[in-house]
Amino acid sequence: MRLKNKIILVTASTRGIGLAIVKLCAKEGATVYMAARNLEQANLIAEELNCNGYSIKVVYNDANKQETYISMIDEVIKNEGKIDVLINNFGTSNPKIDLNIEYTKYDDFINIINLNISSVFIASQHAIKYMKKNGGSIINISSISGIVPDISQIAYGVSKASINYLTKEIAGQAASYNIRCNAILPGMTATDAVNNNLTSVFKDYFLRHSPIKRMAFPEEIANAAIYFASDESAFTTGQILAIHGGFGMVTPLYADIIENQYKR
Repeated sequence: MRLKNKIILVTASTRGIGLAIVKLCAKEGATVYMAARNLEQANLIAEELNCNGYSIKVVYNDANKQETYISMIDEVIKNEGKIDVLINNFGTSNPKIDLNIEYTKYDDFINIINLNISSVFIASQHAIKYMKKNGGSIINISSISGIVPDISQIAYGVSKASINYLTKEIAGQAASYNIRCNAILPGMTATDAVNNNLTSVFKDYFLRHSPIKRMAFPEEIANAAIYFASDESAFTTGQILAIHGGFGMVTPLYADIIENQYKR
């Protein structure tokens, strides 16, 4: 029960990493608000999980409507009187239009960056107004793409690199209020978004260059969120924690070297 009595808000939380975070936070004793655009789906998930004794509630958030980042936090404050942890899990891209510098259209580039960065900036800015009284923790779900440049999805990578920087800015500027801010950078994770949007060829190439030759489980990313949400990390802020199975950590020749060793 590491999160007992904590009020936690998680964006984009009806599937994948977000849902794994919701479940684990609730299991650790928190009251968890699922911020979602599809309220019907979110309510069904919450009802099912609450049958297990969890405390999960639903609040509306639509990434395309910036004002909902403010209204979702206001609703949590209205209901609970505080917010202890904000987990900015929302992130978007479209591999069909988010290509390389040569072929990505400027409007698509800016739109993806705007959605991803503003989701963190607006929500964090508003949450800090309420966290100033009792302190709190802001956790940004970034991506390994923010520190390892890719040959495609340039807007996504730029937005995640910006979120990494923004994390450190928030950490430094809000520390005097006992507000911490850290980022988690997942590598390739076994979610519906990955399975539906990335080709098997791309996934195979990615895993060839990962020392731990598998995707992460969403729960493995959620475990890091629990640490940053709990008092165990009370002296930890401004950290950019990559959970990537070693991808990008070793020589770019890694895959060829390993495969040649096995051929001997």
